[in-house]
Amino acid sequence: MTPYVLIVEDETAISTLLEYNLQREGFETALATDGDLALLMAKERTPDLIILDWMIPKLSGVEVCRRLRRKEDTASIPIIMLSARGEEDDRVMGLDVGADDYLVKPFSMPELFARIRALLRRTESNALSGGIKVGELEIDTKAHRVMQAGQEIHLGPTEFRLLEHFMRRPGQVFSREQLLDAVWGHDVYVEARTVDVHIGRLRKALKIEDRPDPIRTVRSAGYALRVER
Repeated sequence: MTPYVLIVEDETAISTLLEYNLQREGFETALATDGDLALLMAKERTPDLIILDWMIPKLSGVEVCRRLRRKEDTASIPIIMLSARGEEDDRVMGLDVGADDYLVKPFSMPELFARIRALLRRTESNALSGGIKVGELEIDTKAHRVMQAGQEIHLGPTEFRLLEHFMRRPGQVFSREQLLDAVWGHDVYVEARTVDVHIGRLRKALKIEDRPDPIRTVRSAGYALRVER
């Protein structure tokens, strides 16, 4: 199947260059020139990958990325963010709101395609298996099943969604507010301490005696899935 890439870019020269090169490499493309249109197009047809510029009209790329990650049907779309902003804080912000990768303009086409292929390979691998594997943890999102070191772990629906979110970005630290948005939804009012309760339940379900806690607490920052080195 031909991969479908949504390009979100308002600079004509860059969008034309991206469309031409992607189509030449066998991708199907569509173009959105502002943030509102990007969200509408992603809702109408789920892309296999989104190339998202930071500075676009109506809604910024950061806000588009944040909203895509809040919706179940768009939460797992691979996103590469493009920006002329190369400072570390900007890169961190882009990744923190859910971008899978970040490229600073000007960028080379070979580098962009290498990153696209890497993201699509990872997505395809997860889709084929119906799940995600991180260390001894395996989650099957289709069967709603969790395995740890060969043993099935029984989780409630909220703990399952929490674990899935952590496993999609192992090692990344999420604040309570980010977890509330991702797992409970932006439009649902839930107190931040509710996250702590469900994190506690998830820890209890995953804890193996004499092993480190699988969910790391990062003081004044949030929580992360521990990644074994």
